[in-house]
Amino acid sequence: MPEFAMGPTAAHSGWHEPVVLDPRTAPAPRYGTGSLADLLPAIAAGQGVPGVGSGLELAPADRVCVFLIDGLGWELLRQHPAEAPFLTSLLSSSGNGTGTPLTAGFPSTTATSLASVGTGLPPGAHGLPGYTVADPATGALMNQLRWQPWTDPYRWQPYPTVFQLADAAGVHTCQVSAPAFAQTPLTKIALSGGTFHGRLSGEERMDLAARQLAAGGRSLVYTYYSEVDGKGHRFGVDSDEWRGQLMYVDGLAQRLAEQLPPRSALYVTADHGMIDIPFDPESRIDFDEDWELRAGVALLGGEGRARHVYAVPGAAADVLAVWREVLGDRMWVAGRDEAIEAGWFGRPEQGGGVDDRVRARIGDVVAAAAADVAIVATETEPNESAMVGLHGSMTAVEQLVPLLEVRS
Repeated sequence: MPEFAMGPTAAHSGWHEPVVLDPRTAPAPRYGTGSLADLLPAIAAGQGVPGVGSGLELAPADRVCVFLIDGLGWELLRQHPAEAPFLTSLLSSSGNGTGTPLTAGFPSTTATSLASVGTGLPPGAHGLPGYTVADPATGALMNQLRWQPWTDPYRWQPYPTVFQLADAAGVHTCQVSAPAFAQTPLTKIALSGGTFHGRLSGEERMDLAARQLAAGGRSLVYTYYSEVDGKGHRFGVDSDEWRGQLMYVDGLAQRLAEQLPPRSALYVTADHGMIDIPFDPESRIDFDEDWELRAGVALLGGEGRARHVYAVPGAAADVLAVWREVLGDRMWVAGRDEAIEAGWFGRPEQGGGVDDRVRARIGDVVAAAAADVAIVATETEPNESAMVGLHGSMTAVEQLVPLLEVRS
């Protein structure tokens, strides 16, 4: 994690004033050239799908499978070569691989990242800019992973997916995942196009993904595994349970790679990394118990490492000032326009890449953790506040995800 310098000494006391982090210096995602949103457009362009493409350069392949491992960050993978020998062999640093890191996007969280993968768009365009965000139509928080409260998915995210464009162009297209995901709103607006195949076990998914690759002259197959993320949230990424899942998914990736039909490429990636945050009051600041941070706040959205803060009318400037004063040495704290202009949700040269329909979903204040800190809410978010491993911000351990390649 980065070290933070201290500011000038106050002459009368010897006290060191903390330096307030400038949100313009936050490591914004590499939208357009090296983010998750660029992966499928680059793949589909290589398969001759019209109307897609990105600044990410990938060698064309007739048959492509994307295997997304939820929660497997680039930094975490590099730190565990013994548990993941196959995936480690695909890292460029190992001497015989071609792996490279992509940026997940902001926030680095599952709903946002999966929407970026499937649509090929940054969060400011597809409109899922956080774990929970305000719905301007109702004024209530909307959980974009669980889709609660329900809202029309196609109003929320109206763009076609890359899978749909590929299917329309004659590419054999499918998704292989857990059966429970078949009809979820998130699947419909981010990961639909072609055929969905539900399989319970990881081994079944790998075997079916390989068969589906071989089913077309041009094929685009997506498959997914979630429990690396699940064990990280529950036990932390420094736990035996998490390491066990990494060992298991390493075997799954190798199983799939060994079954690739001719003229195929396999890309292994993830939606975000993860960091363990200690359970102490300095590391986990409880919003529900902090009158200063609550002042003027109507809704608290996002998650512990990436907060959307919605102010009561007329209080946005005061809320920004307080959050910046209290947290500005440990979090990048920005007003909505500042975050947009800094490129947190899309490319700055495209006006921040934020559609008009999406702008009000972003908090009046957006706070992204730079240090080992989280803003929890133990009363209103008891389950999330109890998680050991967290993610969401732009630090390397959360933001960087692998792009590992195998070709046949």
